[in-house]
Amino acid sequence: MRAIVCEEIDQLKLQDLPQPERAEGEALVAIRRIGICGTDLHAYKGNQPFFTYPRVLGHELAAVIEEIGPNDAGLQPGDQVSIIPYLHCGHCIACRSGKTNCCASMQVMGVHVDGGMREKISVPVSHLLSAEGLTLDETAMVEPLSIGAHAVRRAGIKPGEHVVVIGAGPIGLGVMAFAKQAGARVIAVDRNLDRLELSRTWAGADDLVQANEHTVQQVAEITGATMLRLSSMQQVT
Repeated sequence: MRAIVCEEIDQLKLQDLPQPERAEGEALVAIRRIGICGTDLHAYKGNQPFFTYPRVLGHELAAVIEEIGPNDAGLQPGDQVSIIPYLHCGHCIACRSGKTNCCASMQVMGVHVDGGMREKISVPVSHLLSAEGLTLDETAMVEPLSIGAHAVRRAGIKPGEHVVVIGAGPIGLGVMAFAKQAGARVIAVDRNLDRLELSRTWAGADDLVQANEHTVQQVAEITGATMLRLSSMQQVT
């Protein structure tokens, strides 16, 4: 089985690895698309904390099931799936409380354990999401876009509210898109003009603000807030 291995900083190598074996409660899937995350770039350049080499990178994944046992989700061989790359233990106090994102032994695919830059992987069935109706490219974007969806859900945004998103990178764009879907008026803030333009054309941002020493004033003018109120909020936070 072919795999791309980050052997050390600034070094990727195509290697042959053993075929994965499917354990009880897992599914064997064939990787079809891989998104390149900032985490992957940081690991490649030696800027990713808690990282050891060698490592198979990749956690934004689209796959097709090859082998799977009986499961409550009704998934079958041939189904297209997205993969949740955060592997929790299921036993610690956080996991027992349903807060698996706070797992004391969290392992992230492509960081703490090998990820998806290989032909096949075996993953827990509980970490597969049906991607029926999506293209493979869209399926690989489910993981990064879910961060923006989670942020908007936690914020409890209501229609007509102003939402300021600072940073128009991939995660920021996702936040903007879901905020627009929630009915918000989105203000995109970034230093990069190309990213700001993408905020409008891709994410539907209503107002663009190039970050500088006047950013707070510009946002205040757009929202109709007063500088006094903004200053007070900054002091509180």
